[in-house]
Amino acid sequence: MAGTGTFTMSPTEKLRVGEGFRLDDVDPSAKPGFEGKKEDGKAALKGREKTVSDLQERLFADSRFGSKKSVLLILQGMDTSGKGGVVRHVVGAADPQGVEHHAFKAPTEEEKDHGFLWRVEKEIPGYGIIGVFDRYHYEDVLIHKVHKLSPEEEIGERYDAINDFESGLVKGGMSIIKLMLHIGRDEQKDRLMERLDRPDKHWKYSPGDLEDRALWSKYQEAYQTAIERTNTEAAPWYVVPADRKWYARLAVQQLLIDVLEGMDLKWPKATFDVEEQKAKLAKS
Repeated sequence: MAGTGTFTMSPTEKLRVGEGFRLDDVDPSAKPGFEGKKEDGKAALKGREKTVSDLQERLFADSRFGSKKSVLLILQGMDTSGKGGVVRHVVGAADPQGVEHHAFKAPTEEEKDHGFLWRVEKEIPGYGIIGVFDRYHYEDVLIHKVHKLSPEEEIGERYDAINDFESGLVKGGMSIIKLMLHIGRDEQKDRLMERLDRPDKHWKYSPGDLEDRALWSKYQEAYQTAIERTNTEAAPWYVVPADRKWYARLAVQQLLIDVLEGMDLKWPKATFDVEEQKAKLAKS
């Protein structure tokens, strides 16, 4: 219901990329499936932090008794789209020991000497862990396509390699949540200007941001192609309107909750006699 702080339709259904998807059709300022106001959304986000924490603890505990389940949250988006905010406000509710966050920067010379997935494979989260990849291996098709760093044929082969790679992870027990935080060009301009207006934000600004901004249309086309080529049943894409930071965070939080609840996680049963241990403890 409107104003209640709940979704009328889960982002898992509403934001999943389907047949005929066009990025141009997505309004970055929309809040699909949520009819409440900003204050409702922020309250809902806060109210579900315990749910995220409890589910993450179950995932972690279960892995200590043989479960091979894990989660990989992949964050993509143009500069200022809010990837860092999602990490802080959504994943930040979980116990740090059960989370692994990795932000992929430009590849080093050593990494360039290997296949483009080599550095990614080393950071795959272990069983019971929620892994967060900021930018991930999709930069190796997006940036390479926009800046023509690799031949089109090679980029095409990379899409197939990504699909095979992700399929293998899912077969091994991992649930992958691939997110594109879709920000509008005007909203990005406002956020970049804020970084320039505030001395405490200067460290987040790079003159190179304007170079990529000048290639906005090419990046949108590259995202469209990457999403089309790598949207699979095993690892589907979700495109999250990101002009409203509160909505993007709430939607990602619900996507994560839906995946964790879908795992039907149970608390591991005690491998000892609980009552006997209680009696012994009482006498100690």
